[in-house]
Amino acid sequence: MRRYSCVLICLCLFTSLFALDNKIIRLTQKEIEGLFLTQNLELLAEQMNIDVAEAAIVQAKLWENPSLSISEVNLWSTSSQREGEDVMIPPLFGSFGKNTEFSLELSQLIRTANKRGKLVRMEKVSKEMAIAQFEEVLRGLKTELRNSIYELVFAQSYKEVLGHQSHSLKQLTDVYARQVKEGNLAKSEWLRLQSALFEIDNEKMEVETEWNALQKNLKVLLHLPPEVIVEVISDQQEKVDPEQLALAELIDLATDHRPDLRLAGLQTSLMERSLAFERAQRVPDLTISANYDRYGGVWKDFIGFGVSVDLPFWNRNQGNIKAARIQIEQSRLEVRQQENIVWNEIAEAFNNYSLVYRFHSRIVENPLLDELDGMMEVYTRNLMERNISMLEYIDFMEAYKSNKETMLNASKNLSRQLEELQYTIGTDIK
Repeated sequence: MRRYSCVLICLCLFTSLFALDNKIIRLTQKEIEGLFLTQNLELLAEQMNIDVAEAAIVQAKLWENPSLSISEVNLWSTSSQREGEDVMIPPLFGSFGKNTEFSLELSQLIRTANKRGKLVRMEKVSKEMAIAQFEEVLRGLKTELRNSIYELVFAQSYKEVLGHQSHSLKQLTDVYARQVKEGNLAKSEWLRLQSALFEIDNEKMEVETEWNALQKNLKVLLHLPPEVIVEVISDQQEKVDPEQLALAELIDLATDHRPDLRLAGLQTSLMERSLAFERAQRVPDLTISANYDRYGGVWKDFIGFGVSVDLPFWNRNQGNIKAARIQIEQSRLEVRQQENIVWNEIAEAFNNYSLVYRFHSRIVENPLLDELDGMMEVYTRNLMERNISMLEYIDFMEAYKSNKETMLNASKNLSRQLEELQYTIGTDIK
């Protein structure tokens, strides 16, 4: 966390001191993920739903407010009402309340059958669902972030490959242009090199366009200003051999860690709590009251107490209870359906990862691919010395680019497939 704090401080300095210029920041994948957890606005907004659910629990624990009513107040009185007397009702204090009748009533609703406790339990399940929903959003955004990182690393590396080729072809075209001007070479060979250079530069431009789009996505996820350019420091992590994994163990991991599975189970729990609450609604609530009546009856100061309750003759909440029972069965079916989806997602992701892992292993174990960069320099030098033909050189350049692209794609796809497998089980594979 201290390292992430330093990165945040650096970002603030960059945005304040270099607001008008592009500033490159170089981060590892772990540093990017640390920024994401503290900077992503969608994640921070979703986290607030947990606080909202906590507030709902606090609200459910509260008692209903008592009710105070003042009635039967006469604002004035006539002489006929007083039967010729100036004062029929003495004032309360001073001259206040003279010849004034009124009544007060204070009432309090009391919920029966532990309705408040049942409502609190429902809100607690809702909070757990808010936490699971937050984890589900985090799972999706983290996968999106990591895939963006893998795509950005591929684009960075492939740009270097194309830049290396472009540099070599530029040197050759300059040499051939001088030779053509001196009459030592046919112009067609120079044009062939120039055409190959244009093709490489055009592909490089397309990769840079894609790189700009990836920069946009990454900066949106990290909530970074547009003038910042993120360069990913590639830290190749050793990938897990699928031979060491078992499908049954991955399914067990998903049972414990998939937030959408937990969310489906919590939905069933919520419906069970709802059924208990609806059953409690059959028991009518009580309202107790105390009232004071001043000169409104036989006694000049009357104090009385009362209780009111609904009589559950016709409505015993039968419809809501039946609906809650049906919703429990419905949610259980949805849990089974979600489990079936998850198990098949894991099987698909595991099989795909195994295929990509074996293909990547074949590429890594090929010794010739490590010699490509050196071979390109040799081919470039041999062409300049006229030891090989233009056709041989162009064919090698195509093979060089194709093999480099295949290597980079294999590495990217391996990372993406591992991330897809981790997404399906809901946790990182150690």
